[in-house]
Amino acid sequence: MIRYALACSSGHPFESWFPSSASFEEQAARGLVACPVCGATRVEKQIMAPSVARTDRGPRETAIPAEPDALPAPPPAPVPTAPPPPVALLSEAQREMREALRRLRAHIEATTENVGRAFPDEARRIHAGDAPDRPILGQADPDEVAELIEEGIPIAPLPILPDERN
Repeated sequence: MIRYALACSSGHPFESWFPSSASFEEQAARGLVACPVCGATRVEKQIMAPSVARTDRGPRETAIPAEPDALPAPPPAPVPTAPPPPVALLSEAQREMREALRRLRAHIEATTENVGRAFPDEARRIHAGDAPDRPILGQADPDEVAELIEEGIPIAPLPILPDERN
């Protein structure tokens, strides 16, 4: 790619990139290169220093435009400000709700038998009277949960708090 410093017939300077010198010549001859300020399609290349990448120095400098007065004024320097005060991620009510859910979950885990992945089968056995009636805790995939509900077996999900997955 080649970057050219250009100017329209009204003298407005601008830059544009082209795949090759021939591509610029073809597009300019067809009137496809237009001034972004006034839309004039008569444009000419301006004198500019070549930009050659070097690896032995810092970042390369950009070409100097034909009319330095046409450059926009640089933005004003930022005024130093104090950092913003810290913001609470959760409101007091949200923190209280999460703490209540944590206590509920701890109570359920302490007062139930964790049967793990055997939960669907054990829930069916308890419902059918083939196992002692007791509160159980375990895992079931969505299809197993749907089947248990269709069979009329009372189950309830144990919600996972958002911060337990972080």
